[in-house]
Amino acid sequence: MGARTPGFQSIQLTQARLARGLTRVALATAVKRSAPTVSKWESGQQTPDPDALNALAQALRVPRDFFLNTAFEAGERPRFFRSMANATKRSRERIQQHLLWLQRISHDLQQWVDLPEPDVPDLGGPDFQLLQERDIEEAASRVREHWGLWRAPIPDMLLVMENAGLVVGRCSFSAPSIDGVSHWSLADDRPYVLLSSDKRTAVRSRFDAAHELAHLVLHRHVDQSALTQRDEFKELESQAHRFASALLMPADGFVNEFSEISLEAFRTLKPRWGVSIGAMIYRCKDLGLISEEHAGRLFKYISARGWVRAEPEDERLLVEQPRLMERSMRLLLTQGGFSVEHLLAQLRLNPKDIEALAGLPAGMLSHRREQVAMLPTPKLKNGAASDRRAAVVPFPGRDLEARSGHNGASPGFGPGPSPHGSA
Repeated sequence: MGARTPGFQSIQLTQARLARGLTRVALATAVKRSAPTVSKWESGQQTPDPDALNALAQALRVPRDFFLNTAFEAGERPRFFRSMANATKRSRERIQQHLLWLQRISHDLQQWVDLPEPDVPDLGGPDFQLLQERDIEEAASRVREHWGLWRAPIPDMLLVMENAGLVVGRCSFSAPSIDGVSHWSLADDRPYVLLSSDKRTAVRSRFDAAHELAHLVLHRHVDQSALTQRDEFKELESQAHRFASALLMPADGFVNEFSEISLEAFRTLKPRWGVSIGAMIYRCKDLGLISEEHAGRLFKYISARGWVRAEPEDERLLVEQPRLMERSMRLLLTQGGFSVEHLLAQLRLNPKDIEALAGLPAGMLSHRREQVAMLPTPKLKNGAASDRRAAVVPFPGRDLEARSGHNGASPGFGPGPSPHGSA
């Protein structure tokens, strides 16, 4: 028997394989071993020899010590996939592993940086099937009130969510039928949202984020089995869609801005409210402003104008980007006593995966000579970097931002790490 690898974690191999969307047969071919051998590695019956470990690391694009890292568990609360019914099992498994990597990155960073405490209302109740449309409208209104959003448009949906302690990430899903996934992690009792970065328009991405937030607000206690039942899953998605619409277009603020119901009016209001023309038509129908027949005519006009694939303003409106993970890592690299090498040694993931999930500029970790820009706002307390534990002064809090009427959307402000305490 050849040399083996002490400390090899078989679950890490399985997770990396699923994250890359490979079958055991495909991985076996890539590393020039048999499929039964790969199965034995994943079951823990055997461990790979050093040459095989190198081959696995290369094929799965992870560092060698990834396989020596202890398994990370985020708990078995439901993971809500937007459009999950239309997605393949392999796609869901791959995206779920990237969500798990985002959660692990966040969990590791919280050793050195305090993130905003989660502040997401729990408004769903024990049985989601009892929720009526009026309950969902009320839930969206209560979230707006709780976060100080009131009746105004939301300038930056992701910033609002991160201010409330959610960790948001993006990556390429390579699965057109999946737009996002959300999960409340038991590892740190924190909500997470992972959104697709595959050619999404700004308005679609904002709606996806609000949709995932709906699951975290309304469906926190749903049993996983409901996601496998077609009718129950359809109802969950319908409720999340209604909540997202009500959150982004509150009845008592959105309606007051219409002088008439027309495509030109929708086109004018689109940049202000950050929602698609199609979403505005549906919202007007839900609020009883137009009939279903009127809505149908408007959608025919949209089709006639060629707006089905690309609406006006889509090219001009910028897709919102997460900030929390990116700012935390920049803080550690610029003021926390961390080098890129030390940070990568702690996280044990492919630098490009970290960059994508955390919203870092491409090359910031994978091209180690690239200079890291300094953040203008956070500062470390005196002596806080002595043992690599980062601490920062707080960013302006949500209460201050709500009083300003922007909820943290002003330039230069946003969610950031709070004081960690003395090092």
